[in-house]
Amino acid sequence: MLKQIFISSSSASFELENTDCYYAPEPYQIYLNGEFVREEGHNVFSLYGLLPDTDYAVKIQGRIGEEIITFHTEAIYAVLNVRQFYAFGDGMHNDTQAIQAAILSCPKGGKVLIPKGIYLVTALFLKSDIQIELEKGATLLGEVDRHQFPVLPGRIQMENGEELYLGTWEGEPDDLFASMITGIYVENVKIYGEGVLDENAQNSDWWVDHKVKRVARRPKGIFLNHCNHIEFQGITVKNTPSWNQHPFFSNSLSYIDMFLTSPKDSPTTDGCDPESCKNVKIIGCRISVGDDCIAIKSGKMEFGRKFHTPSEQIIIRNCLMEFGHGGVTLGSEMSGGVKELSVSQCIFRDTDRGLRIKTRRGRGDTAIIDGIVFENIKMQRVLAPLTINMFYKAGSEAFIAEHFDRKPQPVDDTTPYLGHFTFRNLSVKEAQWGAGYFLGLPEQPIEEICIENVSFEMAEEAKEGIIIMTPENPKACKKGLYFENVNCVHLCNVSVLHADGEEVIYKNVREKREEKDV
Repeated sequence: MLKQIFISSSSASFELENTDCYYAPEPYQIYLNGEFVREEGHNVFSLYGLLPDTDYAVKIQGRIGEEIITFHTEAIYAVLNVRQFYAFGDGMHNDTQAIQAAILSCPKGGKVLIPKGIYLVTALFLKSDIQIELEKGATLLGEVDRHQFPVLPGRIQMENGEELYLGTWEGEPDDLFASMITGIYVENVKIYGEGVLDENAQNSDWWVDHKVKRVARRPKGIFLNHCNHIEFQGITVKNTPSWNQHPFFSNSLSYIDMFLTSPKDSPTTDGCDPESCKNVKIIGCRISVGDDCIAIKSGKMEFGRKFHTPSEQIIIRNCLMEFGHGGVTLGSEMSGGVKELSVSQCIFRDTDRGLRIKTRRGRGDTAIIDGIVFENIKMQRVLAPLTINMFYKAGSEAFIAEHFDRKPQPVDDTTPYLGHFTFRNLSVKEAQWGAGYFLGLPEQPIEEICIENVSFEMAEEAKEGIIIMTPENPKACKKGLYFENVNCVHLCNVSVLHADGEEVIYKNVREKREEKDV
């Protein structure tokens, strides 16, 4: 019923094992070594201020029952307080060099401690085999002058003739301002605590003419490039210049009990965008941003064709997604593919879409999306709960004119493939545009869509909107389920309440099964 999902030298996180979404079925009390800590109402909770290399027993008690588990905090080799390196923490002096010195000086198995204070910084670069703790009341505050930030070149020609990619933007190599936390080929790092990374974009020009490249592309909140075994716990990351979290060609990553937030009208401030990453866990996080809450990517054509590296083995569980364009989005930069994605026990609230898949002709035959499972999900006031679009409008006008014809085209090495999708035990309330819209390619239909034990309920006073982005931009209001160019559709115990018109529409669907349990 209770399991440990994160441990450091001074903190730990735990998860209730149940089928409830984000919130526990009943409030419960937490005790640590017999002492009352607090009452909790979430499935995931964290404890801080622990001693290193120490045995502990945590007990939960309430109507949900009682359980005790023991754990042992990690030993720490040395603790380097950034104040010892002459960091001021007054929000006025630039503390980048002092904190960077502490990071570079930290020995393997050591910890960099950032105590209470406001530390003005630009970009900090990680080092392998260390921990970084931001204590409660500690804030890293972003510098507002872009000219103070170093730039990561998009391409560097190496002596062996190969290319080194340091900066990337929307799935392609590009010069990129270094992020407040930047990891380049590092491993075995933990960053945790109750502190805040306030990237301060609202007080800079990062969100002004945001599509214009000035010197370099906007930094991310935290950028990991070819990193392994990186864990985050507890910290808040907010007001990021662009994407909040961007792991790139990185493996074995954990994002536990974090709060990722930017204003809902801030441009392209996605929450967490793993790109060509493997073994990623996003558990117990609250995400409220100005674009997609979580977007799974794997590069545009060049990266996908050259490296054949999908994003795979990704677990998203017990998260709350709010106000983003999509709760969980796949693409549109997905030329390397997406495989084995599990999303469960999450709440999508006031997002434009719940699941959103975006691809198109030209993404390539390595652009394979398969093995996608959504289960035990609640959607509240989501405009369009489920959308899969293989005609996603992207590219120049000439490209759109050439590649977006609704007639079948030859299947070649530029044709993407969408495989098997399962949606199970979903509760959808107050949807507006439609229950689901699934549009495959006529020459390469979506292979299979299974929807089981799902109730869609339309809002009584719904407004119409663009349910998927295609050259036609079809508008919809209170529509049911629409399937076009799909090989197999299986509906079991599916209901659509208060829809205008037919509950289910099929167009060019080879096999369809509708079942109701008696």
